[in-house]
Amino acid sequence: MKRFGTSLILLLLATPALADDKTACAEGIVAVKAQAAKLAPDAVPQKLKRALKIAEREQGEGEFDECLEALDDARRALPK
Repeated sequence: MKRFGTSLILLLLATPALADDKTACAEGIVAVKAQAAKLAPDAVPQKLKRALKIAEREQGEGEFDECLEALDDARRALPK
């Protein structure tokens, strides 16, 4: 029973971080899409399109930490 209690406590402590990542993922996708929309369609780098697609996939799979990594890649691919 002690093991179960410890696992439950760890799960409860991790929940706010998961919620933060989920929110950051959703907001990041919206922000990157908005920045990409400002570009001419033929000026959107392929790397940006690919990273955004990966971020959306990871969001759908509930892998929010991987979504954030893909968003970092997308932001780096934005033209300066």
